Amino acid sequence: MSSLKAVRGTRDLLPPDTQLWNRVEATARAVFARYGFGEIRTPIFEVTELFARGVGEETDIVSKEMFTWNDGERFDRKALRTTWLSQESLRGSIVESVPDFQVLDQFRIDLVIGKRNPEKPELVTVRSKVTKADVSQLVDAKKHIKDIEFPSGGIEYLRKFGPPLRIVVPDSSERPTFDVGEVQVEYVAGDFFNTSQSLTLRPENTAGVVRAYIEHKLGDTGQLQKLFYIGPQFRRERPQRGRYRQFWQIGCEVLGPQSSGAESPIRDAEILEMLASLLDELGVKGWRLEVNSVGSATDRPRYLAALREALAPVKDRMCEDNRRRAESNPLRVLDSKAPEDQELINALPRIADYLDEASRDHFAQVLAALDACGVPYHVNPRLVRGLDYYTRTTFEFTVPDGSGLGTQNALLGGGRYDGLSEMLGGPRAPGIGFAIGEDRLILTLEAQAGEAIAAKLDAYIAPMGLGQNAAALVLARDLRRAGLSVEIGDGSFRLKKSFDAADKIARHMVILGEDEITSNSATIKTFATGQQQKVAIADLQKILHS
Repeated sequence: MSSLKAVRGTRDLLPPDTQLWNRVEATARAVFARYGFGEIRTPIFEVTELFARGVGEETDIVSKEMFTWNDGERFDRKALRTTWLSQESLRGSIVESVPDFQVLDQFRIDLVIGKRNPEKPELVTVRSKVTKADVSQLVDAKKHIKDIEFPSGGIEYLRKFGPPLRIVVPDSSERPTFDVGEVQVEYVAGDFFNTSQSLTLRPENTAGVVRAYIEHKLGDTGQLQKLFYIGPQFRRERPQRGRYRQFWQIGCEVLGPQSSGAESPIRDAEILEMLASLLDELGVKGWRLEVNSVGSATDRPRYLAALREALAPVKDRMCEDNRRRAESNPLRVLDSKAPEDQELINALPRIADYLDEASRDHFAQVLAALDACGVPYHVNPRLVRGLDYYTRTTFEFTVPDGSGLGTQNALLGGGRYDGLSEMLGGPRAPGIGFAIGEDRLILTLEAQAGEAIAAKLDAYIAPMGLGQNAAALVLARDLRRAGLSVEIGDGSFRLKKSFDAADKIARHMVILGEDEITSNSATIKTFATGQQQKVAIADLQKILHS
């Protein structure tokens, strides 16, 4: 039998690698908190329509890369029960209605109801179709009625007569091919199935955050919403270095009603300044910020008309993807990385020449704020990002060649999306956000560090003999309570084995033998200096903290 492995395009993250992941996420949380962000956690899957409307049906993400499935039809048992009871009442068949008895829940009985003969009520179950299991449960319920303790009052006739049994199902259900015995099957006309729902694993998180903003009426507070998330996203794309089918993102969204200041250029500059601070605190070297303005909803039509006109005579000379984009969504051509098309793309009109005065002024204020904060940037007139909801400011942070990302060196990106809430059926809520590819960020940190950068434990305690195991555990407990990270060996290990194990995972090795326990001391070896000394147990915490 072949062994089971992780699905292609996914991977397991194991220690010590997860130490770096945890450090990155802890640093991000700390930085975001200083800027007033709170965490939001949205579902991993959403209705497909959210991404089709928000991200854009012609984007590569929606048209090619989403993991989508139909959730299947769902039986509405409550609707069938209500319809059946209503029909029976109109016929005058129900002469007495007896409340449900919870004691019958174990047999999945929906109703205990008087029909035609009030002194002989029926046990009724409502199902999507007739199954052998349902028939068997009804029969079992009848057999066990004599053993059940019912609430007092008017139930003795159930034991005396033994109730008739009935299964109510939709008329569209298949007829049973087996003998149902004494059970009566009643078919009810009507549609009692909710339509199938198309669901999608989230390929990005901005649309989900805006959906949550709308659903929970966060705009009614009148306050600016500053939200961050850390979690997995999913895209069906060809796995390659730094790009996986399940990948992790760290992102922030700032949005709110216009009166909250959500549309202000200061929000754009604050996000960019925060990202510069975060990358510096993480130790990312040589990052480069590229910014552009893709204009407002009124700027786009003018630019798109000029872009289509310029593409018309040259699109047939482009790659297949860009020929398709030229027809369906020309802005995607500007975002293309196809090397054979770059000369043609560089000659296309620039969106900066089609911005109205308000968009030009907004972008100028963003750049002025970045200058005031000392955040370096480069204006890239071709930067449009890959999603339909972006407006005005868009940006990317890239890293130099040799940072572990190959030819595609974008580390993170984002932009403003002033109309996304309205596209999703919500109120006007200008916003701006970004997403960091955490897998790519980790690769960059590892490549730029040039060596493993996972932190080592403070101490490895090596008991010298089985009799010292208990004392080693007590010492480890005390050190851990003091905030130190500690691992314990085993008294059965030889000294060399303990030494090798300690050197791999800890900064110090604490040797605990009979002499040390008798003298209430420990022998400590510091691997960085090679120094070995015998110290009092009372001084051990101070030395390990240093």
